[in-house]
Amino acid sequence: MTSSSTGGRSQAALRCGPLVHVRHPASADYDELTALTRRSTGLHRPWIPQRETTPEAFADYLARIGQPTHEGFVICLRESGEIVGSVNINNIVRGSLQSGALGYVAYASTTGRGYMTEGLGLVIRYAFEELGLHRLEANVQPGNTRSSRLVERLGFRHEGHSPAFQLVDGEWRDHDRWAITAPL
Repeated sequence: MTSSSTGGRSQAALRCGPLVHVRHPASADYDELTALTRRSTGLHRPWIPQRETTPEAFADYLARIGQPTHEGFVICLRESGEIVGSVNINNIVRGSLQSGALGYVAYASTTGRGYMTEGLGLVIRYAFEELGLHRLEANVQPGNTRSSRLVERLGFRHEGHSPAFQLVDGEWRDHDRWAITAPL
């Protein structure tokens, strides 16, 4: 694990588990993340909107997660540093809410090994302990059972259904709303 800074963010591990650690993404991650995204298209369809993978789009992403309303993380294998997943906390609201909305992806080459469960759990603890958030939401399309099982395994509770919640590849798609709150 390196502690050098790339793209304005430290590449030091923010949280470590037995299998993975989480850190902020950096400009040096562009090639690896682009290759992982391209190889995982089949896994992500139809759940994740297709996004541009240009250097400019990645620079825009890094700028967005550098804002106070967004945080970005990559989940990396503890031993090798290989990226196995990505997590964003979007639409962070401060004040009396202290909440954010999670977005996350696993990559096809490393699914089914517990990396996402451990890594997302580390991000959740970071959000509650370091960022001071009280509530995180995950909005999951009803047919995406792998994602629903993931958040349920991590202690999220199902709170309801939101029709036509998000535009994904030109179609407004329903989502189920899951949430978790910080321990009191």
